[in-house]
Formats: sequence, structure tokens, C-alpha cells
Amino acid sequence: MTLVHLIFIAGVLHFGLLIASGLTPGVLKWKTELQSVSALSRHVIWVHGAFIVLVIVGFGLLSLFDASHLADGTPLARSVSGFIAAFWLARLMIQLFLFDAKPYLTNWVLRLGYHGLTVLFTYFFLVYGWAALFPFWKLEIP
Repeated sequence: MTLVHLIFIAGVLHFGLLIASGLTPGVLKWKTELQSVSALSRHVIWVHGAFIVLVIVGFGLLSLFDASHLADGTPLARSVSGFIAAFWLARLMIQLFLFDAKPYLTNWVLRLGYHGLTVLFTYFFLVYGWAALFPFWKLEIP
């Protein structure tokens, strides 16, 4: 398995991540929770959520259709991979140090999903970080 394969797998996983994104409003009860904020604030939250979904779709499509280019070590490939790595590192840090999800992790499915997201964000950071920093080092996993 090469870096190209790992990036392609990351592309597939980005679309899997959208399942969790789709469940978030229900799990967090946004319909009732957001009634207490102004209409503008509610719309900003939904619009920001939609834009994050578009970014994740973009990362997924780039990774599925251009995995070999993201792994080829060109300056553009390294820049794009570095940006994706930085994005997921930031999201991982938020997951680990800002979010307090414990009150919402009321059953094993939600706990497994939440910790699975942590693993997923770590995978994304490591794969794209490798593509950005070490694309010329042969990465072959048996």
C-alpha cells in the first residue's frame, strides 16, 4: 500500500464522515437548541455547516480523483496536502481540547462514533501531512 492508496482511502473516508455530519443536528437537537438564538445567528450556523460539508466533499473528491497528483511531491501538491493536513489537525485539536461531548455520549454507539471521529481526524492529518512533508520518502505498507 502506497501513499497514493492511503490518500485514496482518505477520499472514501471523507464521504463516510459526511454521515456523521448529517447526524450531528439531530444528536445535538439543533432544531430546539437553536430556537433560543436570533434568526441571523441560526442561519449563520447552518450556512457555516453547509460550507464545511462542501469543503469535506472537495477534500474527498480531490483525494479520490487526484490521489496520485497529491502524492507526487510538486509544490502545488505539497501545498494542498499541507492545507488539508492543517485543517484536520485543527479539527483534531478542537476534538481533543475544546469540545466536551460527554453529556451527549449517552450510549455506546455515540461513544464509538465520537472516538471513531478522533481516529479519522488523526488518519487524515497523518496521511496528508506525510504527502506535504515527505512525499519522496517511499511509504509502502504491506
